[in-house]
Amino acid sequence: MSLDQTDRRILTMLQKQGRISNADLSERVNLSASACHRRVQRLESDGYIRDYVALLDARKMQVPSTVFVEITLSGQADEVLDAFEKAVSRIPDVLECHLMAGTADYLLKVVSENTDDFARIHRQYLARLPGVAQMQSSFALRTVFKTTALPV
Repeated sequence: MSLDQTDRRILTMLQKQGRISNADLSERVNLSASACHRRVQRLESDGYIRDYVALLDARKMQVPSTVFVEITLSGQADEVLDAFEKAVSRIPDVLECHLMAGTADYLLKVVSENTDDFARIHRQYLARLPGVAQMQSSFALRTVFKTTALPV
């Protein structure tokens, strides 16, 4: 299925206001409520809409620090990559893990309360990850821009 302009308007709106009522959404995209509801259901069933979530405030959750961790593994064999990925996915403080092209094999986005808390995360989890040859951590000083909305 390809997306038309109405589908794109629906997706743009839902990315900004995931809890918008169908009545308000249909009004904003110029559709009847029933037609809008059918389109949203189709977008969900076709996988364009993967989930609905609540975005939490990191400061209020007491994890205001973001740390990006570059990890280089000792090898590239499938079993090394699989073991690393399985282990890293179990670390509660890791929000994202990306397999990279370039100097590092993986880039992690980790949240922590402060530098002491990150030291705990490093000792308790990161230093014990299998297959790690090198690790470099960089603390974000300030978030300039952040969005979860994909270009539609």
